[in-house]
Amino acid sequence: MTMKAILIDRHGDADVMQYRDTEKPSPKANEILVQVYATSVNPVDWKIRQGDLQAVTGLSFPRGVGSDFAGIVAEVGAKVTRFRIGDAVYGAVNPLMGRAHAEYVAVSESQAALKPSNMSFAEAAAVPVAAVTALQSLRDLGDIKSGQQVLINGASGGVGTYAVQVAKAMDTHVTGTCSRENFELVESLGCDRVLDYRDTDFTKEGIKYDIIFDAVGKRNFWDCQEALTPNGIYVSTLPSLEDVAASTVTLLLPGQKAKLVLAQPNGQNLTEIKTLIEVGKIRSIVDSNHALSDAIAAHRRSESHRAKGKVVISVLSET
Repeated sequence: MTMKAILIDRHGDADVMQYRDTEKPSPKANEILVQVYATSVNPVDWKIRQGDLQAVTGLSFPRGVGSDFAGIVAEVGAKVTRFRIGDAVYGAVNPLMGRAHAEYVAVSESQAALKPSNMSFAEAAAVPVAAVTALQSLRDLGDIKSGQQVLINGASGGVGTYAVQVAKAMDTHVTGTCSRENFELVESLGCDRVLDYRDTDFTKEGIKYDIIFDAVGKRNFWDCQEALTPNGIYVSTLPSLEDVAASTVTLLLPGQKAKLVLAQPNGQNLTEIKTLIEVGKIRSIVDSNHALSDAIAAHRRSESHRAKGKVVISVLSET
């Protein structure tokens, strides 16, 4: 049987993506087959499509695109124990494999969780990679604690909007940076103090932060060092040469630490985030919603760096 999916036959800009027929996957023993209702766009998706990570992904074509998904379990493998046919789920495939921009996706049951009951499929599809990145950065790498001072650089973006909410859920004081036109949005997420990055350089204010999370990879550790407390932790989503070096150096020395996050969504983290969503501590900000056949426009919107929250692609109607 066939299905519609977004495929590429070469690396390049958004125009290389094609909406076409491909073979419908069959789940392995430890996998579930999900009928996808919605997927979303993450920067890693279009960086892989562009060929930025071809040293890791290789040059095998055709290949699928996309990692986040939300939908209904259509089939279960023989060894699956956590899900049943008909369950509403959300999760992510390994971004390097990228095949979630499709009508169906087969995924290990360990990479999925039950969908938050108070979210639509579109809202849930926005969550996995971005929210898990925020959680792993702040809690697991940043060792976040109640009462700390936390700065989120890029607070209005896909990862940043979740990072503000995760930090507030951990009872910290949160400063966020974004453009002035996004102040109202970021404040609505609970941010205590918002800075326009074009007017104010947070590294020059003289304020010290316990955690600086650069959700957009724009400021390296050496830029931020003076704005960290003596034992402060800097976390970035971008593995720049400067930050790879800084993470190596600070690992060996006492005091400030530089760390890099490469989130791997898993069922446990997604279940933890589901709990925060269902008690009202996290919500999705959907910038725009596109049809699967219009994935090119969705990727262009994400690549513009102007999206507020996440760009979503709807595959099936929820009504």
